[in-house]
Amino acid sequence: VIFISHKLKEVMEISDRVTVLKNGEVVGTLKRGEYDEKKLARMMVGRNVVFQIERKPANPGKEVLRVEDVRALNDKGFTALNGINLEVREGEILGVAGVAGNGQRELAEVITGLREVSSGRIIFYDEDITRESVSKRISLGISYIPQDRKEIATCPNLSVAENLFLKDKKRVFWFDRRKILDTVKTLIEKYSIITPDPLKPVKLLSGGNIQKVVVAREFELHPKLIIAEHPTRGLDVASMEFVYRSLLEARDRGVAILLLAGDLDEIFTLSDRVVVIYEGRIVGEVEPDPSNLEKIGLMMAGVVNV
Repeated sequence: VIFISHKLKEVMEISDRVTVLKNGEVVGTLKRGEYDEKKLARMMVGRNVVFQIERKPANPGKEVLRVEDVRALNDKGFTALNGINLEVREGEILGVAGVAGNGQRELAEVITGLREVSSGRIIFYDEDITRESVSKRISLGISYIPQDRKEIATCPNLSVAENLFLKDKKRVFWFDRRKILDTVKTLIEKYSIITPDPLKPVKLLSGGNIQKVVVAREFELHPKLIIAEHPTRGLDVASMEFVYRSLLEARDRGVAILLLAGDLDEIFTLSDRVVVIYEGRIVGEVEPDPSNLEKIGLMMAGVVNV
């Protein structure tokens, strides 16, 4: 059996031998017992990778987002959100843990304006934005990192440069080619985006580098609230480390972050508070402590009284 993956835990659990590829070349082959997670990551990336990101204690400020008894339908017309209530403050990451299909995507979409609310209210800095447009919410300071980076987060056939500026109406140099390229070069260096040419279609980049383009675009808007939906899905360990650090640095600057994820390791690494979503409802709040792993897992499966 040949098993191809970048998920180190899965590789270590089932493999008898591991061959590491980097930039299309074989770095080395190791037998079980000759490697650990850190060694494999170092071979994959070419440097040491930090798995446990240091997270300072949160210092929450004003309430940024409040979702009040929100209900919404999914694409098939069935109930996806069934009375959601939550709030996120400045300088904190609220993790929403849940199995896929329990309303995470719909929650992100109603907050960003991509999905209509059936009832309830969405409050942003004490302003009711329930019926506001997507562009209005962007102008207010709401950024969105969707889980589908190729179809929703980017326009695949547009260039890296164009994707970096898609949502920024303040840029006034669209026809100044030199100014565009200078700014793009600065962002590529700042966010460590690997691209052969910023004028080539973004779809030619790796998944990790496409995600860096998305993160760069959303962060450069200087948001007050970031909705991060499965932000590291499908990424290698180096790209995951980059996204983790970026989100934590934003939090430390006072940005409010709503993290929607099904990976509990990710939830525990990043979150200051954790709520669990099941069948479109928030069924409880749990401290982001590994000792609560079993409890959160049961709540994600619908066992509420634990």
